[in-house]
Amino acid sequence: MAIIKLIISFLLSFTQILVPIDAWLQSGGEESYFTEWSITDTFDEDDYIEIEKVPGEDFVVLNLADVQLDEEELYGDAGIYTEDLIRKLVAEKDPDLITLSGDNAWCSMAYLELIELMDSFGIPWAPVMGNHDGQGCPSEFWAAYNLASAENCLFQFGPKDMGYGNYIINITENDKIIHTFFMMDTHNSNEFTQEDGTVVEGYDHLWPNQLAWYEWAVEGIADLAGETVESTVIMHIPVFEIHEAWDSVNIEKDGYEFGIVDPDNTIGATGNVYENPCPAPVNNGFFDLCKELGSTKNIIFGHDHVNDCSVPYEGIRLTYAVKSGFGCYWEKDMIGGTTININSLGNASVHQHYYSLIENGWLISDN
Repeated sequence: MAIIKLIISFLLSFTQILVPIDAWLQSGGEESYFTEWSITDTFDEDDYIEIEKVPGEDFVVLNLADVQLDEEELYGDAGIYTEDLIRKLVAEKDPDLITLSGDNAWCSMAYLELIELMDSFGIPWAPVMGNHDGQGCPSEFWAAYNLASAENCLFQFGPKDMGYGNYIINITENDKIIHTFFMMDTHNSNEFTQEDGTVVEGYDHLWPNQLAWYEWAVEGIADLAGETVESTVIMHIPVFEIHEAWDSVNIEKDGYEFGIVDPDNTIGATGNVYENPCPAPVNNGFFDLCKELGSTKNIIFGHDHVNDCSVPYEGIRLTYAVKSGFGCYWEKDMIGGTTININSLGNASVHQHYYSLIENGWLISDN
């Protein structure tokens, strides 16, 4: 049965590989899918997606992180357990929006299967790209095209020359903007010049034009709303300050193995860091910009699969989203999802949710 499914999926994948190529040829190339943007543009309703919140009820966002199945995992136990986990999360958390914080899949067939699964819930869903998205696929454009073409997916290519998928979702209540989600692409890898002139290669992050676009949007949304609107940033690679944030609450200072975060819950930090965080090697200034503008109170990221700490740091909560799949590497006590609840004031609260597979049955350990 698994072999038959593999053959069918391969044929489906091959057919759908041709669709973006045909669209690319007919549209005049990849750049035609992106929008033109200038910092002198006036921010208006065409620059964001709007979702209306039910008054008096929390708006629930479920984030899935690093699903990241490859071909071999997709049709084995990892694929079965991952789909089961996602279905359980959606059924139990009953989200109004589902976000994916990157490294969504690691091959074209896994991408198509994931898109089909996400669309089947009939719930708006919004992914960002991770450093592995596009790998194992014909191209990152192919992955972006298929995301943007899905019926319930909110993914947009966004402004050109900023990567794939920089877009804005505004949550409204009674037609008033109360919370913003910035969906941003942190790219793959890059070379960086350090202060001493040394050139190093490492994971990339947000580019200068993305920071300018973010600032333009924060100020534009404030103009529309008549006040600075609280926001959450969803991206893949963590901000540079994750090291400082972790060091501020890590009780065990001798390394990253099994560190304990704030065991007495004195500042509201939770979780653990089981591996050295891997942001870009050079600080791009995004965190400082967030502090300066005063809008973003939560930054959600993935990338490091066995980290799940959520730490308030200098007025902004930095959260490793819980890994939501059995692809690549993972820790048995760190599988699940993350929810962001938005109240009627637009304030967000972040919650981590964990699931364990016990003798072919699921055991939830939730907080």
